[in-house]
Amino acid sequence: MLLLNEKEIQTIYGMKEALRDVEKVLHAKANEKVENPVRTVLEFPEHEASSLYMPSSDLVDEIATVKVVTIFPKNPAVGKPTTQGVVLVTDAQNGEHLALMNASYLTRLRTGALSGLATAKLSLTDSSVLTVIGTGGMAFEQVLGVLEVRDIKEILLVNPTEEKAVKFGEKLRDFGIKDDIVISIERDVSAAVKQADIICCSTRSSEPVFDGNDVKPGTHVNGVGSYLPHMREVDFQFLKRASKIVVDDLHGVTEEAGELIHAAKQPDWSFDDIHGELTDLITEVVDSRTDDEEITFFKSVGAAYFDLAVAKGVYQKAENEDIGIRFEI
Repeated sequence: MLLLNEKEIQTIYGMKEALRDVEKVLHAKANEKVENPVRTVLEFPEHEASSLYMPSSDLVDEIATVKVVTIFPKNPAVGKPTTQGVVLVTDAQNGEHLALMNASYLTRLRTGALSGLATAKLSLTDSSVLTVIGTGGMAFEQVLGVLEVRDIKEILLVNPTEEKAVKFGEKLRDFGIKDDIVISIERDVSAAVKQADIICCSTRSSEPVFDGNDVKPGTHVNGVGSYLPHMREVDFQFLKRASKIVVDDLHGVTEEAGELIHAAKQPDWSFDDIHGELTDLITEVVDSRTDDEEITFFKSVGAAYFDLAVAKGVYQKAENEDIGIRFEI
């Protein structure tokens, strides 16, 4: 079995590869070549924590994966990360377990790739201002996904703790974001939203993080932070203004996307108002942006076949480049 840690994965696999592989799995799913059972969640109420078990399989390449991810919000107080995960890769021809790899970076990367693909289809092609609300763990790859598909000139960072926003900006520069892209800290959420062509929300907020009335016509919003029914990153006013709402996985959002669950309880909105899944958008079953005034929204809660896409890509590249540690169980 091949063992791959996060640093090793980062040396061989990045956003370009993730965009390619996630798009491929969306086409495979559209052709019914992907199995994706409902994930199992174990709750640990005394710790306000949970453990998720997410299996999926590629019926063409005959590769299966299971991601196990734990979410323990109290961990930072004891010096441990909130989210920890691994992916097991299995040969579906003979049952051999091929690889075990760190899942934290891959989860962030595939989520960024999902937003990148949605942004490519739904945002204005000349979008130049990106507003990032929430500069925590998931936000970095959100920025990278957008930068791969749009020529961004300015990035506005919004975070309750300004110091974290400053460090986030420094991390972007250290990564190689060039000086011709202006990166600034914006203390006023309303001002940041009003300037934006694209907005990325990556928070665990239980209350909307901006006023839907502040979003200008033509804006595209990605929401990836809220993943439980009580969480809400966008308000109902924004959802009513959005002419196209696209989701990564319809079953997932009906159970986990708090803002949509809240909206469905209102008299004038239902899940039938969703424009389609990202699969439908990529395979052109539904329209992408049709005019410059549309406000669009992509909502992501995650699904196992996205993890399958990137884990398979990492395994194949690691094999080709002889990366990782081999061991026997």
